[in-house]
Amino acid sequence: MAVVVTGAEGFIGRNLMIHLAERGTPALGFDVGSDPAEMRAAIAAADFVFHLAGVNRPQTEVEFKTGNAGLTSEVCHILAAAGSRAPLVITSSTQADRDNPYGRSKLAAERAVLAHGAATCAPVHVFRLTNVFGKWARPNYNSAVATFCHNVANDLPITVNDPAAPLKLVYVDDVCAAFMRVLDAPDAAHGSESGFAHAGPEYDTTVGAVADMIRGFAESRATLITDRVGTGLTRALYSTYLSYLKPEQFAYDVPCHGDPRGVFVEMLKTPDCGQFSYFTAGPGITRGQHYHHTKTEKFLVLTGRARFGFRHIVTGETFHLETEGGQGRIVETIPGWTHDITNVGDQEMVVMLWANEIFDRARPDTVAMKV
Repeated sequence: MAVVVTGAEGFIGRNLMIHLAERGTPALGFDVGSDPAEMRAAIAAADFVFHLAGVNRPQTEVEFKTGNAGLTSEVCHILAAAGSRAPLVITSSTQADRDNPYGRSKLAAERAVLAHGAATCAPVHVFRLTNVFGKWARPNYNSAVATFCHNVANDLPITVNDPAAPLKLVYVDDVCAAFMRVLDAPDAAHGSESGFAHAGPEYDTTVGAVADMIRGFAESRATLITDRVGTGLTRALYSTYLSYLKPEQFAYDVPCHGDPRGVFVEMLKTPDCGQFSYFTAGPGITRGQHYHHTKTEKFLVLTGRARFGFRHIVTGETFHLETEGGQGRIVETIPGWTHDITNVGDQEMVVMLWANEIFDRARPDTVAMKV
């Protein structure tokens, strides 16, 4: 399959070209500076066309018409003149229903594509995209998310005139995933209206909420408290923020607390799912020797050999077990049982620890008692 992508060096185009390459789908990318004759020839011979090129920050309003409606009409004309029924995908904007120069130019581009599909029976798909964000978006251009991420990552101030202003967002990877679905099934309907396709999920939020979230990502390196970055909008924003870090910012230090027993390092904390830490102990060293009423922990020995001791604080029942690095064996502490861990090997022991709550010095729920 010969795929052509216009606007290949733009924000969405770059991401799309990577996704196509990952699939092993050959794609020819064209952008400003490409040879017009080569682009026309490639479009005429294409099996599939993603038309992403467009203008949103022109020097004059006339460029809206030529760069959006005009260029799209040209792509349609090239395909029709070649007798091609190659599927055509274009990116439009939710502003296409607004009466401004940009919106009118996008609406004209949509109409050109829908007319082309009706005249040639070629599958056409119009994506009316809302604010797209993700890696490689240009800051201080047309994306508040990109600007916020860039500024926060570079210790620059960000301006929020109205924190409550609504903001609808869609993540670039979700846009590319929608494109891939159309590529795999161009004759299927991918939206609620004929010719219009949908990319989602779309996230409804506010400018202030996004700004606060991005600030929180930067602050997490000092507080060690990381938000729920595994799903939804927070996941996508966190990934986007990290993509604006410079290589010298890829690593950071956390406090390391040492004493004669070894070191204890807190790595990551969560608002409601506890924290991760690790500690070391030399041969013969015992750590712990306390119990908890409610707090629970999971220990994983990474290197060395450990002996865990337990004693029920009421019945006096005892229990011991041994584990060592490489076994992948989790040992849990149980409320109401005092416990300790001793390095019974001949090398330094390194143990990863998860606790179900962030340590609170005012309410530590940690009572000293030997096993």
